[in-house]
Amino acid sequence: MATLLFIVSRQAPGRYSYLKHVFAGESGEVIVDRRAEERRQRQSSATTERRHVDRRHRDITPELRSSGWALVRHPAE
Repeated sequence: MATLLFIVSRQAPGRYSYLKHVFAGESGEVIVDRRAEERRQRQSSATTERRHVDRRHRDITPELRSSGWALVRHPAE
């Protein structure tokens, strides 16, 4: 069963506290966005791509910028 994952922008610490309070004990988890910057910002191109699929399935950046948070499903492990 998938759980809900609320990802809150670093620029919205009040929203993090609010969502953490509202969803305490629910089937969701509230975390702060940990991304610092986009990966692989080298000037030279990589020789061989070892990954076949990008780990990020969906870009949540627009949602974080517009509303300060995004909701994603986290698959059960």
